[in-house]
Amino acid sequence: MAKTSESGAFVEKFILQPTSSSQQLPLSGLTFAVKDIIYMLKHGNRFDVDGYVTGFGNPDWKRTHSAATLTAPAVLDVLEGGATCVGKTIMDEMAYCINGENIHYGTPTNPCAPDRVPGGSSSGSAVAVGAGLVDFSLGSDTGGSVRVPASYCGILGFRPSHDAISTSGVIPMAQSFDTVGWFARDPAVLNRVGRVLLHLPNVNPVRPSQIFIPEDCFSLSSIPSARTAGVLIKSIEKLFGGSILKHVNLGDYVKEKVPSLHHFMAKGNDHAYNIPSLAALSSSMRLLQRYEFKKNHAEWITTVNPNLGPRLSERIWDAVRSPEENIGIYRSVQTELRAALTDLLKDEGILVLPTVPGDPPKLQMDLASLEVFRARAFSLLSIAGVSGFCQ
Repeated sequence: MAKTSESGAFVEKFILQPTSSSQQLPLSGLTFAVKDIIYMLKHGNRFDVDGYVTGFGNPDWKRTHSAATLTAPAVLDVLEGGATCVGKTIMDEMAYCINGENIHYGTPTNPCAPDRVPGGSSSGSAVAVGAGLVDFSLGSDTGGSVRVPASYCGILGFRPSHDAISTSGVIPMAQSFDTVGWFARDPAVLNRVGRVLLHLPNVNPVRPSQIFIPEDCFSLSSIPSARTAGVLIKSIEKLFGGSILKHVNLGDYVKEKVPSLHHFMAKGNDHAYNIPSLAALSSSMRLLQRYEFKKNHAEWITTVNPNLGPRLSERIWDAVRSPEENIGIYRSVQTELRAALTDLLKDEGILVLPTVPGDPPKLQMDLASLEVFRARAFSLLSIAGVSGFCQ
């Protein structure tokens, strides 16, 4: 299927007008796009049952599913906030990747680095914002699908705390981790959209009580620490003074405070390029995601036998054929990590992390190099994912 817009961000273009024309609405005058995982009716009217078919990144999914009979609450919120929707964006098939490459609809072009992947699975949503095609966009983040493409495309992305925004009207990937997130180039727009989605009043920002710098996490990055943590520390000192800064070895802290992780520590997580406790955390996250993905979609996959991209097909079928899991231990990891980070950060602390361990991978990078990068990336991404905290 041919790409339908510059940068290849969109799978379908259309216009959904806001539900009110008032210029006093918080998002008046802004345009947005929506990831093709979110249900929408054709006129933004909650009583209109003539909807778009949500494609989930795969033509066979679109072919075998009916048009939407509801609009997701997140879309209704921003429409009612005064924004105009201009289309649906390309995503990784079944949200099962963080690269952003799609063999069916094309890979959206990374506006910062055209020879590199845009990141996924909310690839089109990030590219539409990064290329200046819309003011903001909606995506979903399960294992990193807003945070990764935001990082790769040089824009801002926000994954809210789990369950802070309704995922009703969003095709589930793994419910224990699924969130609705959003992208913007301008921090003021990111803030305005967030206040609408989270139903927050306009209040002054809270001054952080402590800002934690996990130096072991920054050591996972291929980018020199002077260009990341060093710049960050100078900015914090200028804004808040040096006394607010705290340094922590997060891997050691997690190992001590999350004892249930020992069940995952012996599963090949001792690589020199990774932090064992965070690699174990990543393993626990991906195994629970696989379990929930199988529960959600195995019947459709085995019945339809969809045409899947070669790099995704093996992983998706591995999930479908995986043995039944005892998920109690995964729940223990979630509970312990949430308690540990709550105790560390209290109400107004901030933990600053690299989103990903370096520059975006090149298009069609060899699998061995990509797997090392992915392992490091998921070690970082799993911290917010498993705890349910925002990032």
